[in-house]
Amino acid sequence: MKFAKNILETIGNTPLVKINKLTAELDCLVLAKVETFNPGNSVKDRMAIKMIEDAEADGRLQPGGTIIEGTSGNTGMGLALGAIVKGYKLICVITDKQSKEKMDILRAVGAKVIVCPTDVEPDDPRSYYSVSKRLGTEIPNSWYVNQYDNPSNAIAHYEQTGPEIWEQTQGKVTHFVVGVGTGGTISGVAKYLKEHNPNIKIWGVDTYGSVFKKYHETGIFDENEIYSYITEGIGEDILPKNVDFSLIDGFTKVTDKDAAVYTRKLALEEGIFVGNSAGSAIKGVLQLKEHFKPDDVVVVLFHDSGSRYVGKMFNDDWMRERGFLDEEITKAVDLIKNHKDKSLVIVRTEELVSHAIDRMKKYNISQIPVIDTTGFVGSVDESDLFRSYLEDKNIADKPIKSVMGKSYPIVKSSTPVDEVSKLITKDNHAVLVELENGKHHIITKHDIISNIN
Repeated sequence: MKFAKNILETIGNTPLVKINKLTAELDCLVLAKVETFNPGNSVKDRMAIKMIEDAEADGRLQPGGTIIEGTSGNTGMGLALGAIVKGYKLICVITDKQSKEKMDILRAVGAKVIVCPTDVEPDDPRSYYSVSKRLGTEIPNSWYVNQYDNPSNAIAHYEQTGPEIWEQTQGKVTHFVVGVGTGGTISGVAKYLKEHNPNIKIWGVDTYGSVFKKYHETGIFDENEIYSYITEGIGEDILPKNVDFSLIDGFTKVTDKDAAVYTRKLALEEGIFVGNSAGSAIKGVLQLKEHFKPDDVVVVLFHDSGSRYVGKMFNDDWMRERGFLDEEITKAVDLIKNHKDKSLVIVRTEELVSHAIDRMKKYNISQIPVIDTTGFVGSVDESDLFRSYLEDKNIADKPIKSVMGKSYPIVKSSTPVDEVSKLITKDNHAVLVELENGKHHIITKHDIISNIN
């Protein structure tokens, strides 16, 4: 009989799959190393188990201990498999930008999940770096993994992923392209491949908001490069020790939108249901096309499974809210499709200013149409209310009609977007659109800006 003694023995030996439609414009052969075939559905299974085994070997991880790690989700899953099989407890510290699916999956495999804010500095005590490190000192018989600086991370890929790629391509691989986060995958694979053929080019895929590309090109750690981004699993606001820049030939940056769009394209056009960083990786390959010759064999690594992004990149509403869906926006009604089903918030002429302020707070809006028994007769805007307050501190108790401005222009649902845009000026902050059912909705500057691609 042929069987694995436990789930950990099924890690590795993932397939190479030819990419066909998305790379039709390229003359070279593009092969994807699809790591979702690992039992934890990501490339991180490899290094997670390697880090556990090395920590066991040198005594950092003791029997019955607690494993603690800051993770974007995938490393946590790999650690969870190891913890289950080997009898450890696991605490995963994760950022609030990670998908709900990732958090739910970690809890499903027994991990305790602690969620930290994304938009804080790495050394902020609230950051997931700081929290996981602190827990490692506070909890008895615990081991803080620190995948960013743990050398076992890169060693796992030197011992496993690199050799697999070399053997599967019969040594014909000419380029390796992969998204860079902790740096273990790119550095470990690069070291192995370059030892076997120094001419193999290694390209890292970075994201806007991350420091890797500029640091590689200039040696400057530019904090101005650091800002919040949506793409998961790649990019950093620190320089992990596992990123060996000397082994990397270059970086290309991929936008959040392209990463999301190409993640969906991989599923729809190639039948490969993989995660967000895979979209970045394949778009990175396309951006690097001038570096490839007809006889080249380009291997691109897809980190994880699309199942972890069902509520994000594979959700039309999520994509639409961020302007990532390439939908044709030509008419007034197209501008409000995200909130078309919501009721129009209004205020009546005889209501108090305080009522309008309460509605602005409740619905997080800045403009409200004013009506009376005849229809729309005016408008109130937060900036106008602010100016009125400066002139009269008792303004909240006065009727709306005493502070309202001109009524917003009304357009048909079929009115072209260009005409709608011209109606919004410094003196007029919104437009009302009359829908087919006779109801009205509001179009603001935010609606127009949100639909700029």
